[in-house]
Order: sequence, then C-alpha cells, then structure tokens
Amino acid sequence: MQHTLIALVENKPGVLNRVASLFRRRNFNIESLNVGRTENEDISRMTIVLDNEGVDARKVEANLYKLVNVIDVQDVTNQPAVNRDLALIKVSATPERRSEIASLAAIFRAKIVDVAPDSVIVEIAGTEDKIESLVELLRPSGILEMVRTGQVAMMRGSMVGVRYTPGTNGHHPSSK
Repeated sequence: MQHTLIALVENKPGVLNRVASLFRRRNFNIESLNVGRTENEDISRMTIVLDNEGVDARKVEANLYKLVNVIDVQDVTNQPAVNRDLALIKVSATPERRSEIASLAAIFRAKIVDVAPDSVIVEIAGTEDKIESLVELLRPSGILEMVRTGQVAMMRGSMVGVRYTPGTNGHHPSSK
C-alpha cells in the first residue's frame, strides 16, 4: 500500500535536499517525489508517495514539520483528492503500425506527441492503474524508453493547505 503526503515548502535552494536527507536518515522508502511551484512564487509543493510497508505516516509527517522550511503537511491518502501521474512512452513504430498505436492511445485518452521514422512518443496522464494498463498494451510493440513524473495530488473541493505569510519561519502554526 502507498501513502500520499502533500507538503508546502519555502521555495528556497536546499529545501529538496533537506527533505530527501530526512527520508534517507529515517530509512523511509520514497515511491515518488514530485516538486513544483505553486500559485505563490515563494512556495513549492511536494507530493510524496511512500511505500507504507513498516512506515508510520504520522511519524513521517511529524519529521517533516521539524524541518525549518516546511510550511504545511497534509496526509491525503484517505482524503477526497485527485491524484495524477504523467508518462512519456517511446514505442517502436513502423509507419504501418502507427495507426494501431494511435488507436490504443486514443482508448486511454493519451496522445502521440512525437513521430520519428521508427518510433512514436505517447503522452498519457492519469492514475497509476491507467498508465500501467496502457504500458502493458504497448509492450508487445516494443517500448524503447519511458519516463514518469510520479504522482501529483490535490485535495478536491475548496480544501487547501495552510497559506504562507511572508516573514514566518515556515513552521506549522501549531508548533509556535
């Protein structure tokens, strides 16, 4: 089973390294880690997916709060959230096979984003299961290369994390 955490962090150099070091020191296994900017240029958002085997997510959350640059942490594992992954899959494709691959892609609402003389690149966004299903169907054609972003997650509805106030030190409000 996997556990999904969303962490809002200050958008400063070294923050990702501190978070990764925390996971290394505590021997937590990260399934995926995705980091990107938010609507506020001072904040980055991390989506952290952990292998739940032998890991107490509350301990992970508590350890993240100890880091100075962490503003907020949410465990969205059992919450109403939208989770998505993006994959680019390069598939061997002769001109005769392209229409078959395009048809498979269309079934999964994926799209072909590049065509070369001997291959195509398929882009798909969705749940892990959806991506894995397409990968299995493309495998017989010959997957030459694949890259995945890892999951991103966002709470459904109007639920949001703690908002950043410039001048604060990034600690969770309850720890002041």
